[in-house]
Amino acid sequence: MITNLGLATVWVLDQDSAKEFFTGKLGLEVRDDMTLGEGGMRWITVGAKDQPELSLALMIPGPPTMDPDSAAQMRALIAKGVLGAGAFNTDDCQAEYERLSARGVEFVHPPQKRPYGIEAIFRDDSGCWYSLTQTFDELDESVPWNG
Repeated sequence: MITNLGLATVWVLDQDSAKEFFTGKLGLEVRDDMTLGEGGMRWITVGAKDQPELSLALMIPGPPTMDPDSAAQMRALIAKGVLGAGAFNTDDCQAEYERLSARGVEFVHPPQKRPYGIEAIFRDDSGCWYSLTQTFDELDESVPWNG
């Protein structure tokens, strides 16, 4: 029986830059930063301090997980900014938007009311987009889906 999700992959173009973004700007903590085996792949994981059961692996497309052609295609999609990597929850979307904006996080959309909550959209330093969401207890169908 599956009990929870423990690790999710975030594809990045530069692991050092991504590590700084996720820790320095978003405020996540480093869980791991090591090289697997001699000359092996670098393994960096980060996560929210209050959510130890879930880590994000900051991975560069390439071996051993991808062949060169697939890695090149993935890097192109990342650089193009078309990959969405998930949603971060917050208790106060407006306050977190202001805090992260002051830290230099690029927001595509400021906080807007949606049927499911208040949401802002931002990009990481590689170009992947994320939702920053303050969820409602109940769906509010009176709010239009497109803001």
